[in-house]
Amino acid sequence: MRYQFCQYVTIVDMNEEILSEVLFEHGVFESNALSIGSSVVIYQLGLKQFDVVYDKREGKTVRSKVVDIEINLITQPTETRVYIEPVRLIVGQHDIGEVE
Repeated sequence: MRYQFCQYVTIVDMNEEILSEVLFEHGVFESNALSIGSSVVIYQLGLKQFDVVYDKREGKTVRSKVVDIEINLITQPTETRVYIEPVRLIVGQHDIGEVE
């Protein structure tokens, strides 16, 4: 089955003030049936200025839980979105610079 994987990301400053909230789309993947509570292994997220990007440096993977599965019956073909647990990134601490 095809799933669109998404993750809410809150970007905050060093004082925990929210600067922005974005929905990061990991992409569409083929997978067996998923359920809430399942775990997925993905690249850790980081910041390049204020853009959310993958931190593909060695050892920067993270295991995240599926928190919601949304099936949109209005669209044709039917879309299935999988939401993984949200993350909070701190400007200055989660910057990855120019490394990809």
